[in-house]
Amino acid sequence: MITRDSEYIKSLVLEFIKYSNETEWIEFKEDNKDPHLIGEYISALSNSATLNNKPNAYIIWGVNDKTHEIIGTTFKPSTAKKGNENLDNWILRLLEPKIDYKFYEISIDNKNIVLLEIASADKHPVSFEGKEYIRLGENKKKLRELPEKEKELWRAFDKTPFEKQIATNNLNDIEILDLLDYPKYFELLKLPLPDSKKYIIDFLAKDEMIIKLDNGKYDITNLGAILFAKDLNNFTNLKRKVIRVIQYKGNSKVNTKNEIEGKRGFAVGFEGLINYINNILPTNEVIDKVFRQEIKMYPEICIRELVANAIIHQDFLQSGNSIMIEIYDNRIEITNPGEPLINTDRFLDNPPKSRNERLASFMRRINICEERGSGIDKVVHWTEFYQLPAPAFEAINGYTRAILFAHKELKDMYKEDKIRACYLHCCLKYIQNEYMTNTTLRDRFGIDAKNSSMASKIINFTIEDNKIAIHDETVGSKARMYVPIWAK
Repeated sequence: MITRDSEYIKSLVLEFIKYSNETEWIEFKEDNKDPHLIGEYISALSNSATLNNKPNAYIIWGVNDKTHEIIGTTFKPSTAKKGNENLDNWILRLLEPKIDYKFYEISIDNKNIVLLEIASADKHPVSFEGKEYIRLGENKKKLRELPEKEKELWRAFDKTPFEKQIATNNLNDIEILDLLDYPKYFELLKLPLPDSKKYIIDFLAKDEMIIKLDNGKYDITNLGAILFAKDLNNFTNLKRKVIRVIQYKGNSKVNTKNEIEGKRGFAVGFEGLINYINNILPTNEVIDKVFRQEIKMYPEICIRELVANAIIHQDFLQSGNSIMIEIYDNRIEITNPGEPLINTDRFLDNPPKSRNERLASFMRRINICEERGSGIDKVVHWTEFYQLPAPAFEAINGYTRAILFAHKELKDMYKEDKIRACYLHCCLKYIQNEYMTNTTLRDRFGIDAKNSSMASKIINFTIEDNKIAIHDETVGSKARMYVPIWAK
């Protein structure tokens, strides 16, 4: 769904009134502006659009629902309220998930017409005030009262992944090339840029960035837009998916230093995003034998891997939410919509699972993310190499968060920091077909050999926390090896 001009909306209305009957994805109204009824119809029509394989559904005010005669309406959604709240905001608050929809107010034959364009449901039925609705013929029904329709709707969700859904439709080849950064597509794939517009279009279609229509025009898929949009704001359903980077003064959100929103597709803008983050990261002063130098607080490879992970594993179904990168003086947090599909304690050893397989596959082809899912391995390895606190991975309230911490001396670390580092070190050793020992943990923390009891204490904390286990308890304590608890 993109923002439409008045001529396009007028053409839609004039086309729809030619239909002999209302469909399950179009509803005509005269002046009925009851907020609850509008919300219920948004739910019903959005779900029915999915069943009818339509990208959008519509409610039109100012048209007689029997004769389809244009009669005009007094309904003005731009000024309508529910209580003291704007109607649009009130409806959106009660929808779940919060799908995209937009009111348009136009004039036809000097009569006021309102068209509401509603995105089709994706992955889950749309509910309003906790109830899901559906159209049955020209009637609105509760979905739970029609179990066969409900099953059919869930089957429809399984058929079309997010990446294959349509970001914008019915475009000619010039419009396609104006919206997508096609030179970057060929650059990232290390292919020569074709001289012919036809060959460019053919390549984009082959990779399902666009779909050719029967009328000779094209749709841009979500995959094409989310990766190669020159400006995601041109795609209504995706403009809220732009990545935000916020830098704070200090260690809390109280004082914001910088805030930007990206606008380019993820593949197009990835390198620029990483460079921007690196340029604003805090630095540490390091003095070697001769020189004093400033180095970035976090290894660039860790930033790259965690941002790429956030991109490919996010839940696009969560409307209005996007990836957020927050930089504090003592840490950087990378948060994406959608809880992880595997336990955060198993990020290091489990094969990757992504909600967005086509997106992940293409990101691997252009070397933005890892083929084997070894990105987290690298993050843990390089934080150990620079003797940074271990990264943290959290699943909280529908989101996944990865946290990198600034350098901290072992004496300043909290008990949970030490346990987390010990556990991840043990996991890293295990997937490398090695075992953690007191010696390897001392190396990880930079503990002198004469202070081996410090490492032993951390190991005991981690065993007590049920994170690791002794590999062979018959071996003496000085020669013991350790494995993650899930490998025991």
